[in-house]
Amino acid sequence: MGSLRERLEQLATQCEALQQHNARLAAERARYRELYLRLLEQCKRLERGLIAGQKAERLSPADAQLTLAILGTLLERPSAAEETAAQAPAAERTKPPRPKPTGRKALPEHLPTVEIEIVPDEVQREGLDAYVRIGEEVCETVEKRPASLVRVHVVRPKFVRKDRERLGETAVRIAEVPELPIERGLAGPGLLADTLVRRFADHLPLHRLEAIYAREGLALSRSTLCGWHDQLRPLVDPLLEAMWQDAKTAPYLCTDATGVLVQAKERCRRGHFFVVVAPERHVLFRYTPTHDAKAVDRMLAGYRGYLVADAHAVYDHLYATGQVVEVGCWSHCRRYFFESLSTDPEPARTALAYIQGLFQIERKTAESSRYERRSVRQRDSRPLVEGFFAWCEAQAPQVLDDTPIAKGIRYARNQRQALSRFLEDERLPIHNNVSERELRREAVGRKNWLFVGSDQGAEVNAAFVSLIASCQLHGLEPWSYLRDLFCLLPRWPKRRVLELAPASWQKMLEHEDAQRRLADNLYRQVVLGEIG
Repeated sequence: MGSLRERLEQLATQCEALQQHNARLAAERARYRELYLRLLEQCKRLERGLIAGQKAERLSPADAQLTLAILGTLLERPSAAEETAAQAPAAERTKPPRPKPTGRKALPEHLPTVEIEIVPDEVQREGLDAYVRIGEEVCETVEKRPASLVRVHVVRPKFVRKDRERLGETAVRIAEVPELPIERGLAGPGLLADTLVRRFADHLPLHRLEAIYAREGLALSRSTLCGWHDQLRPLVDPLLEAMWQDAKTAPYLCTDATGVLVQAKERCRRGHFFVVVAPERHVLFRYTPTHDAKAVDRMLAGYRGYLVADAHAVYDHLYATGQVVEVGCWSHCRRYFFESLSTDPEPARTALAYIQGLFQIERKTAESSRYERRSVRQRDSRPLVEGFFAWCEAQAPQVLDDTPIAKGIRYARNQRQALSRFLEDERLPIHNNVSERELRREAVGRKNWLFVGSDQGAEVNAAFVSLIASCQLHGLEPWSYLRDLFCLLPRWPKRRVLELAPASWQKMLEHEDAQRRLADNLYRQVVLGEIG
């Protein structure tokens, strides 16, 4: 009898637990139905063009403050906003915000200046002798002159000796042909550099370039522009190869990829642009027809070190050998939780609070020494990382499968080792934003020129985008760099070609040999106005 009563009590307890479980499921279903209907309405409004949201993963001011408060609660200390307010002197806390400065900015001093003096009509009629000048008023404007294309007419006179018959000498003397980047080509270094910058830095399609040069008085067909760039690529290939080899000596590399359409006979096929960033050294692009392990092997052959990348399977075989060590991207991890704010706001804000805390620490130590960054990461970042993954483990059984929050937690748990890697070496970044920012060049270009004409055209694109991106990494003006590069490359010693990379450019310009070569170049003198 007693065992029967115990059995009935167990069944009653199980029924009560089951009812509670069903009630929770019903509440979850109701919540997700409400979210579904809300998102469905937003989709309908979006189709009607009534919603214009931002793509950047930035929290609203209210969500940002709430996230900071959650972070302070998780760490059992005041939030970052409260700490900042508490540490500020009372006078600063009550001080009203400064008004933004108004007025025009001063014009750059390096611009050519045209002085114009306007004398009143009465003074002109009666003469300056009848008046005393007591001051003046000055105003400045900026005007635009048409772009200047110069026709360089090179004459090479031929000479023979007057007494050649007596001396028995019949040699004709003539100066050497001035060297051009493209042998016997129509375009000089300055024009070639201009076409490359407009096409690959300003992302102008060929038909727009054709129209722009026509307005400037020079008829250039698209096929001519493509032909010039195809012929320039072999000239810069040794430099790019040297930059790739130098990049592979870096302690870590950052990489990412994006797709591109390639023109084909019936319909466009898909290729891919990879970017590899050697921090503070090079930004290198590589085109591959496929996005697979073989393409990665060709690109990173011989590399040993850390690789900061997303969790794509094309890199997995590199990590299996142990010669390349995977480093995860916290920005990529954050994206999952940002996307789940609309469906699971409370757990998403908790996850974002942990991640935002890591980014705050990194911003504070951005200019710190390696030793200081290492100690701060061990003291402050490690507890946040451990707390985040402990939270993920606790939340994993509670979230519904296939929801955005479940995908974020699953991604974080699978990538735990890679995401924690930055704690092992203070040189490593916690995100892969640098390669994503550089890859945006191709994404912006893709919206303008839509597709590349062939695999060869895509390789030309990758070659010159690499040089332009590396220029901007080191603060070099791309047109001036490419112009001078084309003046130097044809006769530059092959064993010293790495000296011409943007990373070494300023140091190379200090050498007398480079200065002499540039000063002697006829076409550079024309571009700089030293001739004509």
